[in-house]
Amino acid sequence: MKESTVVKETTQPDDSRSVSIFGYELIREFVLPEILGKDTPEILYWAGKRLARKYPLNGFDELIDFFNNASWGHLEVKAELKDEIEFELMSPLFVSRVKSKAEHFFQIEAGFLAQQIELQKQVIAETFEHPVKKANKVKFTVKWDKKDSL
Repeated sequence: MKESTVVKETTQPDDSRSVSIFGYELIREFVLPEILGKDTPEILYWAGKRLARKYPLNGFDELIDFFNNASWGHLEVKAELKDEIEFELMSPLFVSRVKSKAEHFFQIEAGFLAQQIELQKQVIAETFEHPVKKANKVKFTVKWDKKDSL
């Protein structure tokens, strides 16, 4: 499959175009769940993994840049242990999602992180999201077992 020129154009650092927060959230929080139904979290997680396979990255710096360029927010590595990594994501785009009582609002990002870690560490990985409502951010824990190598 050929890489989209639209994605290439929009991931350039000097790109000055902007996206309406309302439009972005409207599609993400209302249109997609309406189309995907009760399977929304699983499908979005899978979609994030698929995106990561299409755009494999070489390390944390590229991962952080990708999140910024995709307007997913500012990603930071908070801790790395022998079998897990903790990330923190902050963005004004998802303040309403963090405060919402609904769940699974960060499954695209979670799936993307899981697949990137799988590709980088050559082990099967899974990501868990932890919204932090008071701080308007989300933490992700990516876990793996070295026995589950690819």
